Order: sequence, then C-alpha cells, then structure tokens
Amino acid sequence: MKNVLDVLKERGYVKQVVFEDELYELLGKESVTFYTGYDPTADSLHVGHFVALMAMAHMQRAGHRPVALIGGGTAMVGDPSGRTDMRSMLTKETIQHNVDCFKKQMSRFIDFSDGKAIIVNNADWLCNLNYVDFLRDVGACFSVNQMLTAECFKQRLERGLSFLEFNYMLMQGYDFLELNKRHNCILQAGGDDQWSNMLAGADLIRRKTGKKAYALTFALLTTSEGKKMGKTAKGAVWLDPDKTSPFDFFQYWRNVEDDRVATCMKLLTFMQLDEIAALTAHNDERMNAAKERLAYEVTALVHGNEVADEVLKQVKASFSTDVANMPVAEIFEPANIIDILVKCGQAKSNGEARRLVDGGGVSVNDGRITSYAWTLPAEILSKGEFVLHKGKKVHLRVLIK
Repeated sequence: MKNVLDVLKERGYVKQVVFEDELYELLGKESVTFYTGYDPTADSLHVGHFVALMAMAHMQRAGHRPVALIGGGTAMVGDPSGRTDMRSMLTKETIQHNVDCFKKQMSRFIDFSDGKAIIVNNADWLCNLNYVDFLRDVGACFSVNQMLTAECFKQRLERGLSFLEFNYMLMQGYDFLELNKRHNCILQAGGDDQWSNMLAGADLIRRKTGKKAYALTFALLTTSEGKKMGKTAKGAVWLDPDKTSPFDFFQYWRNVEDDRVATCMKLLTFMQLDEIAALTAHNDERMNAAKERLAYEVTALVHGNEVADEVLKQVKASFSTDVANMPVAEIFEPANIIDILVKCGQAKSNGEARRLVDGGGVSVNDGRITSYAWTLPAEILSKGEFVLHKGKKVHLRVLIK
C-alpha cells in the first residue's frame, strides 16, 4: 500500500511537516494514532473543517487511527489563531450540545466502530486542572519570547491580546501531551494556521516524556485570490442541512471558480487523480460538467447519495421545464413582487428586492416583472403555484398557501 503521506501530498493536502523523514518511515510501517482538533463554537461543522475531515478519512483508510479531539475545554478560552478580536465565551451547556452535533456529522467521514477511531473532549482533563500545578508542570516549558514570535499572537498584539487567550497555546500543547499519555497519540494534524500551536505540543511531549512527536498541517481551502472558501452572501457554508440546505450546498460547489475545481476535487472527494485530470483538462464549457460532478460528490459525502440525487434533479429542473423537480418555496398571503422575493428568501430586504426588479432579473412564469407594485393575477392565485426566476440560475416553484 502506498504511504499515506505520498497520497496526501499528491492530492495537495500537505503544507508543513516536522521531522518529515521520521514520520514518513513510521507511517509506512505501523498504524499511527493521530489527532485533529475541533473547537465546538457552533452546533455544526462547516466548509472550513472539510479538508481536515477528508485528510483524516484518507489516513484511516491507510490503516491509521484518528482521534477527533473536541475542544470543550479550549472553547471556554478561545483560539486567537486567525482572529482579529476575542471570541465570545460559551456556556458548558452550549458546548456540550455542539459536541453532540459534531459527533453525528463526523461519522459520515470517519468509522468510529470497534475503536477504529475515537472522539474525546479536552474538557475531561482541562476543566479539572489545578492552575498552580499546571503552571509549574507545563508553563515552565514555554518561553514567552518564543511564543510572541508565533503568527497567531503577532497579529493580535496591536489590537490587544488577553491573558486568557495567551494561555491557548499551553492548553493545546497540553492536549497533545495528554493524548500521548492516554492513547499513544504521536501526531497532531490540522490547518496550517495551527502550525505554531502544533510545534509547541510536539516540543512539550519531547521535553516531558523524551518521546518523539510530530506535526502535520494541511493547506487551507482558498479562492484564487487567497481568501478562505466557505462564505456566501448568506454567511458560512455549513454541513448541517438546517443551516445550509443541500440545494444551496450543491450550488456553492457548482459555482466555484474554474481554476479551483481540480483542487476541490482532490481535497474534498475520493475521486481518482486521473479522472480529476481528465474532467478538468479543458478550460471551456466542458468545465461545467466537472463542476456538477464536484458538487454531486461533495453533497453525497456530506448528505448521502439519495439527497445528492434529489438535489441534482432539482438543479437540472432549474434549467429546464421540469417544474415538478424544482426546489420549492411556500408563501402565505402574498402581496406584491417585493414581498414575494423577500418571503421566498431571494432578497434579504425590500431594498435588495427593488434592485433586482430594477435590474430586470425577476420573472414570474414567462413574464418579466418591471414594477414594484406587481401582484399575482387571479389565474395564478387560482392555480396555487408559480415559477419564480431570479437571474439565469435561480428558479423556484412557489406554492401559495
């Protein structure tokens, strides 16, 4: 079997590795227990977690054992990495609810049966620590001067960095040490913005136990402009269908930039590399088929094949006369077209709805709407439904209740 580090490199996951030669040898000859951390700051995972989840799945398929560390303890402090301000602190009850939601979503990617992978919560050890003992045992191993050179702290110093957040690196390092003791975990993996914290943990293990420990970071999912992917006008792209509908989720991937399609296929699907190369070889209208395939594969991974099949029918119906399979919206007591657009979720405000009408991008059935005051005629009201078109890509079957 191919060394999983080669697999991860071929698909574009690997960004940085510490003691790479040693780690490569270990991954090639034995089952390695590794962990990736997730702070439960919401009740759903989102696109930003997707790369790490897929990398964990690849590693498990290669015979290695994942530990999904849910940061129930560190979420009570807040990770300053990638932040320009302090995170809101959550209650223990909210954190536990979020942890439960994560477990369910992760199971679509990771096999937790028979101890093949485990989920742990760092609240189990962090929340019971004696602070003085912690400072003496762990704090003595950290240099403040060295910590301040870490990117996650440097970018916050001008705006202000709380001492609460300054403890985060120590806590994450302690997580790695604790997992090493409890589960023989020797590798931490995660997003490249966690590099400084990972190095601190690997170094702490070597200092405290004399054992070797390793760190591996994954490339972040970005647009061609270098911005993190996973945001839309409506906000984050969530894995929870109640937060981001499967239809909107599918459409997000269907509309990625052409030059990102191959990258997303490599990172977010299990498609073979030669198939990806063939599908993305032509920078013309044939890229649309590749985008549709990407959207289907990703949606099937997150929501299941049946949901992906249904969404694909809806998408195809949106560009045809197949009204029965279009996505459905329901409205009650419709007023004018402005009210309809807002109630159907196609405009966030009356002002946005007016701009859509002004731009000529709104139609009902086959008629373009040119007046804000347009209301549903009697024949549509008696039928009880109509098709709302917004631009060339959004087509809804609207039911009148």
